[in-house]
Amino acid sequence: MGEGLIAAAYLIATMLFILSLGGLSHPETARRGNLFGMIGMAFAVAATILSPQVSLYLPIFLAMVVGGSIGITAATRVKMTQMPELVAIMHSLVGLAAVLVGLANYIDPTAYYDGPARTVHGVEIYLGILIGAVTFTGSVIAFGKLSGRITGKPLLLPGRHTINFVILVGVILAGSWFIGARSHEEGMIPLGIMIVLALLFGIHMVMAIGGADMPVVISMLNSYSGWAASATGFMLGNDLLIVTGALVGSSGAILSYIMCRAMNRHFLSVIAGGFGTEGGAVVASQAPAGDVIPITAQQTAELLRRAKNVIIVPGYGMAVAQAQHSVYELTTLLKEKNVNVRFAIHPVAGRMPGHMNVLLAEAHVPYDIVFEMDEINKDFPDSDVAMVIGANDIVNPSAMEDPKSPIAGMPVLEVWKAKTSIVMKRSMSSGYAGVDNPLFYKANNRMLFGDAKKMLDEVIAALKS
Repeated sequence: MGEGLIAAAYLIATMLFILSLGGLSHPETARRGNLFGMIGMAFAVAATILSPQVSLYLPIFLAMVVGGSIGITAATRVKMTQMPELVAIMHSLVGLAAVLVGLANYIDPTAYYDGPARTVHGVEIYLGILIGAVTFTGSVIAFGKLSGRITGKPLLLPGRHTINFVILVGVILAGSWFIGARSHEEGMIPLGIMIVLALLFGIHMVMAIGGADMPVVISMLNSYSGWAASATGFMLGNDLLIVTGALVGSSGAILSYIMCRAMNRHFLSVIAGGFGTEGGAVVASQAPAGDVIPITAQQTAELLRRAKNVIIVPGYGMAVAQAQHSVYELTTLLKEKNVNVRFAIHPVAGRMPGHMNVLLAEAHVPYDIVFEMDEINKDFPDSDVAMVIGANDIVNPSAMEDPKSPIAGMPVLEVWKAKTSIVMKRSMSSGYAGVDNPLFYKANNRMLFGDAKKMLDEVIAALKS
């Protein structure tokens, strides 16, 4: 394939990737966005394979077979509730690829640069490997935390900021040594030192971040993987990889900003770590007033039967219980009874951006009754029932009422303003922020204890009877 056709294919792929991101911005166009992305990647892969620089097709074919097989297996076996872990581990593979491509590019005997071009190329290699190494280990740790293999409690080492500063100084000094190296053999020493430091930093950075900040971590690592890919594009002189990486990196950075704003957190404070625990110990900033009022599934069904407006707030507990299909059945049943049912989605509900939207879409909940926090918060006072399914921190009134609370200022769904709020939880344990929730003790709140799917099925049975 000639250079002109390759450039045209890359241009088409770039346009399709941009259309893909645009489509993914809304649930109703997400399928089309995914399709654009797949077609764009097909153009990109085909153009790369058919370029004059490629002469050995068998290794590429074998790699595509192996990678495609792993991808198909993951797509068919991974549950929707495991999507956060899958996203994290995919980010780690992007980081590892950036490291390996950078090393291969550095030791490539056919690549020769002199003068300023040598310095620029060296910086491209160094930054690509650096970002890739941080992304790799950071994503692996994020995967461990999301899957429960590693505790969600932040690991706060004494002098952790000093450790980070020492690592930064080490990376800068190693970079200066690497750029000034007179041979590949000499350059491998500082490059190896930097890789070790970057790998350690990725581990230390994410280990220090608590469970409450995991949605930000996911979007942050997404941004890192994009910049790593972009740096790899500079290394290889591949314009498409540069543009694609920049799209992913910038969109991930914007998403991280949105997540931080939704939690009233600063990005640097997230990196500094320390917010969020395992979601077990309760840290009360004010002593809760009042008693908890439990409710049964039959009583819940009666409240819903008499209601005209119902808002459902899904949380991570719904994902753990895999209750999204029961939620859809409940929604259908209530709509048949002429109840106005809508869903309220907090930006950081669950373990990754859009987690709840994905689960509801999988259960075929109509898009037009799913609303973001800013769209629906004002409607809680006019609602008869606000039903919280496995959410905690995102419906915590102390964010607005207690200036001393660790989550003070965080925008939350104001479910307590409904005539009656019903919170479905297994126990009285705190959320990932590790703070008590005064919502549980409010006079108009009821607690429906038990597994979300089991209790929803009982509510559905009571409604049908």
